[in-house]
Amino acid sequence: MSERIVVVGSIALDSLETPEGKVDDAVGGSASYSAVAASFFSPVRLVAVVGRDFPESAVELFRARGIDLEGLEFAEGETFRWGGRYHTDMNRRDTLFTHLNVFENFHPRLPASYRDSEIVLLANIHPALQAEVLDQVDAPKLVALDTMNLWIDIALDDLRSVLQRVDLLFLNDEEARQLSGEHNLVRAAAAVREMGPRTVVVKKGEHGAVLFDSDGAYVQPALLLERVFDPTGAGDAFAGGFLGHLGRLGRTDPASLRQAMAVGTVLASFVTESFGPQRLAALTEEEIGQRLEHLRRITRWPFDGAVV
Repeated sequence: MSERIVVVGSIALDSLETPEGKVDDAVGGSASYSAVAASFFSPVRLVAVVGRDFPESAVELFRARGIDLEGLEFAEGETFRWGGRYHTDMNRRDTLFTHLNVFENFHPRLPASYRDSEIVLLANIHPALQAEVLDQVDAPKLVALDTMNLWIDIALDDLRSVLQRVDLLFLNDEEARQLSGEHNLVRAAAAVREMGPRTVVVKKGEHGAVLFDSDGAYVQPALLLERVFDPTGAGDAFAGGFLGHLGRLGRTDPASLRQAMAVGTVLASFVTESFGPQRLAALTEEEIGQRLEHLRRITRWPFDGAVV
């Protein structure tokens, strides 16, 4: 039986502009993409807050994936809104506006039925709130945390404190260097691991991701896509798919972690093919399996024996 995952993070309504088009009020936020991606492999429990304006169609998107919504709070006011514009190089974007709304006063409250979750994903929210979540769970087998440069800038002490309670950390290469003070990525990951997480996953966008653990480093290339509509949420879907796979396996040995890198990469690739998580939510197991096989083929080591 798959292990249960509790996902705690933000849910937003995003207004986005990319070279491929624009959209208003698309479902977004770290918890949305992570929860949907994880739900393909393990039971998911969602903790977040939305306003009374949050559309029922969006709630149904979560329900259709079998996500437990007992922890979804409906507060008086408007849902967190964010606007962004991506450049032709979609690794670069400009934030047009951020309206926290009901998210500004959010303090995660876990229902009693969630506290026995085996896996905890602390999606990208203030590290003090992430610590509040850990105070409410019983004895999880795996705690994973995602963070961003803002928290390294303004809440470093809180972040360092919560990292001591974390097993696995997701962050991008810029954040790894910023948090560690090391320019070299290998040294940066080693320094971050000394802060608490025994496993560090460094996300590198279209260039894939690198896992660092006691077994060494593992480089996972990204999939090559002909067309990218919107990269928003790809990193969150990567984390969700990664942890969902571990939950399905029920183990976190080095081989399983490296398999999870591939699964996360595949889930992230689907996110970029549309605005919002709709493409992700509509996936079939066959589509996921086909893309995993494609990833295996394009990254296969070409030498069976000795090279020289």
